[in-house]
Amino acid sequence: MYEQVKYFYPVSAWLPRNATVVNQKAFDALDKPLQDAVLKAAAAAEERGWATSERVDKEFIKELSAKGMTVAEPSDSIKKELASIGESMTADWVKSAGADGQAIIDAYRKK
Repeated sequence: MYEQVKYFYPVSAWLPRNATVVNQKAFDALDKPLQDAVLKAAAAAEERGWATSERVDKEFIKELSAKGMTVAEPSDSIKKELASIGESMTADWVKSAGADGQAIIDAYRKK
């Protein structure tokens, strides 16, 4: 990318991440101490995952700069336009996902 493009504006539109999904019935079937252990391990994995994601993102940006790209903060107008696009995409997804999708977005926005 740095061979063809001279400017990079980090907008945090994508950070590497993974997710683990569990079956609610299977989780509910575990006894309380085991549920607590699973949740504790999940919290630790989430913390490690975000830290790793942020570290790798910084390393990639540093490498782009070292290879000659100008790395600069995006303008307020770019940030505003990206936020608008994100809201439109979210609204489109909620239309197709229905009430369950809206509940997910509401919970996300509370966090």
